Amino acid sequence: MSQAVQEMFDRISGRYDSLNRVLSARRDLAWRRTAIGMLPPGPGRVLDLCGGTGDFLLAAREGKRALPNSVVADFARGMMLPLPSKGLPRGIQADALRLPFRDGSFDSVLCGFGMRNLDDLGAGTREVCRVLKGGGTFVTLEFFRPETFVSKAFYGAVAPLLIPAAGRVFGSSQEAYEYLVRSIRRFTPVGSYATLLGESGYEAARIVSLDFGLCCAVAARKP
Repeated sequence: MSQAVQEMFDRISGRYDSLNRVLSARRDLAWRRTAIGMLPPGPGRVLDLCGGTGDFLLAAREGKRALPNSVVADFARGMMLPLPSKGLPRGIQADALRLPFRDGSFDSVLCGFGMRNLDDLGAGTREVCRVLKGGGTFVTLEFFRPETFVSKAFYGAVAPLLIPAAGRVFGSSQEAYEYLVRSIRRFTPVGSYATLLGESGYEAARIVSLDFGLCCAVAARKP
């Protein structure tokens, strides 16, 4: 992840949660609960990669499936500052392409809306595979390149106007939310991502399309 992207997320960290709720009409919470539901029973030690403000762990707690043995890691330190105030442990600043964990450190890895920001997607999926134990599960929740009619219409016409404007109204960085729209439109399609997971050492990728393809959750297992 580039230094510019890291600094951008640090700048918007204070308003990140509230803007997410508004821009997704609170659907992001349901998306996260769906992704958490794709973890195996008793997911063990969980890495919340690109975990930011801890929304995954909060969604798990609210959905009555707490993930007590979890570690939050994010490249942007500012994003993790609110974690203690939410009753969550402090996070670890880490580059997703060079994680500071030993091989096989985690039973499960969650990544919500972070893979899209990596400079090298293949290197990122391989690095997650490295820190996963054999039999472990990697769940990605992401805005992939629009392919459905609804997602193409939303990200092609509505989002370029709505999202930066909302950022401006909330006093956040308009540039950051313009980047959000651009990053979605140029990201890989979900099918290509599933193929990449197979090439990176995973098996049995399962795709769940959410809200007519606006978002997708992908679960894959390390043999």
